[in-house]
Amino acid sequence: MPPHQANGLPAGHEADDYFHTNPPPKALSSHQSLAREFIQYHLENSPRRKVVLVTSGGTTVPLENQTVRFIDNFSAGTRGATSAEYFLQEGYAVIFLHRQFSLLPYSRHYSHSTNCFLDFMDEAEDGRVIVRKEYQDKMRRVLQQYHHAKDNRLLLLLPFTTVTDYLFELRSLAVIMQPLGNRALFYLAAAVSDFFIPRERMEEHKIQSRDNDAGGQGSGASRQLVVNLDPVPKFLSTLVQSWAPKGSMIVSFKLETNPSLLVSKAEQALKRYHHDLVIGNLLSTRKWEVVFVTSDGEERWIRVPKARRSKSISGVEELVGKAERKHGMEHVDLEGGTVTEGMEIESLIVPELALMHTKRMEQQS
Repeated sequence: MPPHQANGLPAGHEADDYFHTNPPPKALSSHQSLAREFIQYHLENSPRRKVVLVTSGGTTVPLENQTVRFIDNFSAGTRGATSAEYFLQEGYAVIFLHRQFSLLPYSRHYSHSTNCFLDFMDEAEDGRVIVRKEYQDKMRRVLQQYHHAKDNRLLLLLPFTTVTDYLFELRSLAVIMQPLGNRALFYLAAAVSDFFIPRERMEEHKIQSRDNDAGGQGSGASRQLVVNLDPVPKFLSTLVQSWAPKGSMIVSFKLETNPSLLVSKAEQALKRYHHDLVIGNLLSTRKWEVVFVTSDGEERWIRVPKARRSKSISGVEELVGKAERKHGMEHVDLEGGTVTEGMEIESLIVPELALMHTKRMEQQS
């Protein structure tokens, strides 16, 4: 008997209705072609290679069909872009489904810098543009890694903007990845909107800020903007049951601000969606610690050693460890590679995931 939603509808029914009533992104067909070619290339040339779909960045919720205003979230795609680099170091081919203009693997080291990119450059005496001496070693390492990924066709970049774009792309890519079987890994790090405005209720043109405003000439009184949002159907269970390859590994993220809720919310997500792993993190400590929560009740904390933690404006050191519920459980404090100041926690997360994925494949063989 198939699982049922709380409203009594079969799982997947709401998802089907969502796709029938919302238009696909214009780039979907071209993205499908690129993904098929990418996967086929690796099936033919490196049949043992594992492929990970990394989703990254936030999704927008447009308020108008001809969109001027939209609802967004704070995600810049740091987790996804950083993780993609470490998956590449682990030998994966990476499909990087990312919010357009969010951080990208490799270029993130400079696009996300507090310096203007031009500050990394200088003009030599002969007029050539060169990298400044103090940045050459790091930039050389990043450039070599980028060229390796590009030359070996290991990285496919596919952008999205809205929550509807994202869901169409996710469904399509999951189905296209089915020939990979258990070599497929889903690393769902995108910050997906929980609410949206159905197309039939969306304004066609820009919502005016004043009742009598016409091209900025009106003098009507200011008015409130009241927006009624519907919940986005929960697609994770449909991904697990229908879209993703059989035997693939599916990892989601749970972000909370209340330490007392983090682990229980992660457990609830596993129980509801029946996937493999939830990586929980607190907003205030997400750059220093995460917890792996699995369906067997394991609570496994991964932390950057205190001496290797980079400075974080939003970080609260005193909250490290506060979300830990089962004290005495296994901790992982490992040294990891990094090409930026401090240690990136993704340098610990990704190798652990790669090991889990490999063990899972061996158990299924």
